[in-house]
Amino acid sequence: MRRRCAIVAAGLTLLAASCADADKDGGKVESKNATSIAFFGFAKANSFTAATFEGVRQQAGKEGGKAEFFDPGFDAQAQVRQLQDAITAKRFGVFVVQAVDGAAVVPALRTAVRNGITVVVQFTPVGTRYDTAEPQVPGTISLVDVPVRNGERLGQLGAAACKSAKPCKVAYLEGMRALPLDNARTKAVVGALKRTPGTQVVAQVEGGYTRDTGRKAMQDVLQAHPDVNVVIGASQALLGAESAAKGKKVVYVGNGASRQAVAAVREGRWHGVPYLPVRTAGAKAAELGLAKARGKSVPAATEISSLAPNGGVVTAKEVAAFGITGEYDE
Repeated sequence: MRRRCAIVAAGLTLLAASCADADKDGGKVESKNATSIAFFGFAKANSFTAATFEGVRQQAGKEGGKAEFFDPGFDAQAQVRQLQDAITAKRFGVFVVQAVDGAAVVPALRTAVRNGITVVVQFTPVGTRYDTAEPQVPGTISLVDVPVRNGERLGQLGAAACKSAKPCKVAYLEGMRALPLDNARTKAVVGALKRTPGTQVVAQVEGGYTRDTGRKAMQDVLQAHPDVNVVIGASQALLGAESAAKGKKVVYVGNGASRQAVAAVREGRWHGVPYLPVRTAGAKAAELGLAKARGKSVPAATEISSLAPNGGVVTAKEVAAFGITGEYDE
């Protein structure tokens, strides 16, 4: 996804204090709205979010419902206000929420549940724990990519990419160090690599979520470690890193599931990626939310990686075997 997705779960805890509960009267959502879904995504301009919403919209239509996109433009405060307004309006029976800030939305989601709205937490955890898929707001449904487990998959792929070099020198292009979510992921990546004999983590550089930041990070890595063997980072950053390391024998592991990332794996430029079927996950969120709103029993927690082939760990072998192409563009 694009750079601005990096602000997801930024931990702006001060916002939580300003998020007063909406709709104090405790009124319930009317049953006639059970098939109406409010989708609170990161931003309409983001291709990852747009693909997720397309899955939500298509599934809602299949089940005789409809979905509406609420666009905060990656603004956590705006998203909280949109949630509060939607609760008060009582137009929707289901919320699907991609939290810009996982801590800030907690009070609003508690209020939504109290008002009889079915809430599906989608992609990023809501709360302050990054090592579990279990709901952190009682009564919600969780359909997320657990950051710590995502980091472990990245580390495992990185270790596998090291088979041709012993000792193997690895550089990790971190996301953004200001983000608690990224710090939890980094710890998991580095931990998995350090547990692998013959693998050395020689550099941890903030790589960000754009080609430009990835290119600059790779330049810094190569200056200090020109003999680096494996580089791991966000798919957008790696697309920039490749240009900085042109002509060098470097193996890449990307974190992203776009068509461009899958193509890099298919072409042999990258060893692999933790793959998530983004549009499919949007449809699953709608399916779970609508089922619960109709009184059916659904799992409280599902990891998005369970919807992907091989648990989301994808190399060229899985891309070919399962015909994986990706479900969104960078």
